[in-house]
Amino acid sequence: MQADESPNSGARASIGIVAGSGPEAGLDLWAKILKCNQAAIGAGFRGDLDAPRVVVVSEPRLGLSMDLATNEEAVWSAIRKSLAALAPQVDAYAIACNTLNWYAPRIAQLGLKAELVSFQSVIKDWIVRSEIRRVALLGAGPVTAMGEWSAYRGLADRVEVELPGDQAALHHLIEDVKRLGSDSPSLRPRFAQLVESLASDVVLLACTELPLISDIETEKSLVDVTDLVAHALVARSLAGRAGAGFGGGRRGDADRGR
Repeated sequence: MQADESPNSGARASIGIVAGSGPEAGLDLWAKILKCNQAAIGAGFRGDLDAPRVVVVSEPRLGLSMDLATNEEAVWSAIRKSLAALAPQVDAYAIACNTLNWYAPRIAQLGLKAELVSFQSVIKDWIVRSEIRRVALLGAGPVTAMGEWSAYRGLADRVEVELPGDQAALHHLIEDVKRLGSDSPSLRPRFAQLVESLASDVVLLACTELPLISDIETEKSLVDVTDLVAHALVARSLAGRAGAGFGGGRRGDADRGR
């Protein structure tokens, strides 16, 4: 690749990450963006100059989302503060937390210029591409409850959804990943036991903590939703500002989980 042929030699789009729920989630998404970007460019990748422009805003108060019903307005205030700092600097962004994507419809009403690449929208696209008919859904309590507070409450309209038998144990596991860090030796055996208790062959890791401990022995297909989001952001980055379809973040029913 010649100097003037770099993906960054033109008007490459800027991408953003809202981080903070949990402590390692934003780093994980960023690392996957960098890996995906290098793979997309291929043999001509030159290193630093071909990396995407990424802006990260990390807000610890977003961790209140583990009890979204209690903390709805406090979390929304933290999201708005984060987006006020991030959105003017980027063309597209993601919120590195499955639970927080519940706010996607409310974010769309803000009319921001930057596009929210929601977890719901990338899951919808993945289902269409893969033609999957049945999945197990693993996530924090608000997600797996599949009720009012779940960003995935509309998933059952698209596929048959299996939920974990012990949702409380899964929620506590996620809390422990946040509290203990992903290197804690106690976490992976608990996660493996949860995975093996599922009947489905395909398992959606719909929590940004779960991919951090997903290096377990299993014959099931573990689908990292964070990785799907990383690919979507890189695609927008490489597409550039012109013609990428940015503007307002309105993704229709996909962002509303229906």
